[in-house]
Amino acid sequence: VQLQASGGGLVQAGGSLTLSCAASGRILSINRMAWYRQVPGKQRDLVAVITNSGSTNYAEHVEGRFTISGDLPKKTSYLQMNRLKAEDTAVYYCTVTNGWREYWGQGTLVTVSS
Repeated sequence: VQLQASGGGLVQAGGSLTLSCAASGRILSINRMAWYRQVPGKQRDLVAVITNSGSTNYAEHVEGRFTISGDLPKKTSYLQMNRLKAEDTAVYYCTVTNGWREYWGQGTLVTVSS
């Protein structure tokens, strides 16, 4: 199983980026896909989740600015990020979870300049 996150880059504060995640390989019974982010020296934090029922949840600090979407049977997810702030700068990771484990990709760097 491999996950490829893409779409990161450099953007000015107030701008937008869309991250994409595509998983390959056989993953049975996917029940959610998620995005996390990590700043060097800090813990990895959950940003957004989408479940196989279509429900979504967001971390408080991105609520109203970020939107997660995805097609779980196709093992793809997206994170639309609007009104970006300097504090959103981080490496963003996507994951796929089934009933047994959470699979991780390598991450994509998002840098927001102020």
